[in-house]
Amino acid sequence: MKSYKEIIEEFSEARRNGFVEVKELKDQGKKVIGVYCGFAPWEILASNDVVVAWLCGMSEEPIPAAEKDLPRNSCPLLKSSYGFAITESCPYYYFSDMLIGETTCDGKKKMYEYLGQMKPMYIMSLPQNLRRESSFDYYKDELYLLKEAVEKVLDIEISEEDIRKNIIIRNNERKALREFYELGKLFPPPIWGFSMRKVLEATKYIADKENEIKNIKLLTESIKENYKLYGSEVPSEAKRILITGSPLGEATEKIIKIIEENGGVVVCYENCSSTKSIDDLVDEKKNAFDALAERYLKTACACMSPNDNRLNMINHYISKYKIDGVMDMVLYSCHTYNCETYRVKNICNKNNTPYMSIETDYSSKDIGQLTTRISAFIEMLD
Repeated sequence: MKSYKEIIEEFSEARRNGFVEVKELKDQGKKVIGVYCGFAPWEILASNDVVVAWLCGMSEEPIPAAEKDLPRNSCPLLKSSYGFAITESCPYYYFSDMLIGETTCDGKKKMYEYLGQMKPMYIMSLPQNLRRESSFDYYKDELYLLKEAVEKVLDIEISEEDIRKNIIIRNNERKALREFYELGKLFPPPIWGFSMRKVLEATKYIADKENEIKNIKLLTESIKENYKLYGSEVPSEAKRILITGSPLGEATEKIIKIIEENGGVVVCYENCSSTKSIDDLVDEKKNAFDALAERYLKTACACMSPNDNRLNMINHYISKYKIDGVMDMVLYSCHTYNCETYRVKNICNKNNTPYMSIETDYSSKDIGQLTTRISAFIEMLD
């Protein structure tokens, strides 16, 4: 049997291996849809054997190319995503037959206008205030419009049966991932947060969900068995950190490394495509579109105003994961998340939990400064 470290290493190669896989699937005649946000419902998009590919750029490399068209003071995620597209250096984008955007960010909406000149693009229009009863109907209608747009562009039919089948698959994936990341509740956690993040991130690039679910379950059992026999590789005195804020990617993993090299361990992630995207399931008994609208509207995105769901989640995670400190990671020019730091700090204060806000981008230039600040923060937790 493979060790849990070997399985984690295989997950960490998922993005790179996916480059080859998406080409092979394309050669087999499969359709590919590229998405930029967790609001794009996999359950609908993956119908009729369509491959769903994650396109958000989180690397510094293509940003100079993007700055020829976009303002230099744009969010790095925005510029990276656009740069990968115009340079065609991302295989997932290159092989996509259609792109799905969303109205979570004004900058992204403008970027989607440019991308729509290069590939067929559908932009999901999201309600911004969940307190209004009309928001549910608004988003549900948007799901129907999305289905119709995909059917038209890809010349396919998306059946209710396909959607229901995908709801079950995605729920099974969420349940498997939830059992995995809830290992972070143990004292000490059995693995480092950096390893946990590698697995969570990898799932966005694995097309075969059934195989992915099997491997996640295998990994969780392997970690539990190793923990029972040998304990944890994480020191018991490591301070338990929750990371929240803007979407994390490979370039911002520098934050995790600094935390875990300076006396901390990340036990929970409240970021896009992390724990908050997995916690809630889609009701398998309801009408498919009702259930999907209900589930996806719970997404605690900073585009919502007021974004009470996010504060409730952070409050919940602080308690359940016995958090020693909260680190709020915000990308430069990510104004929605930056403006929410005030409310996040207040909820931490109410929990008597130390809070720290960090602004960064995808470069390595600020590693020295970040190390000084983060190590001082963790030392303060003693």
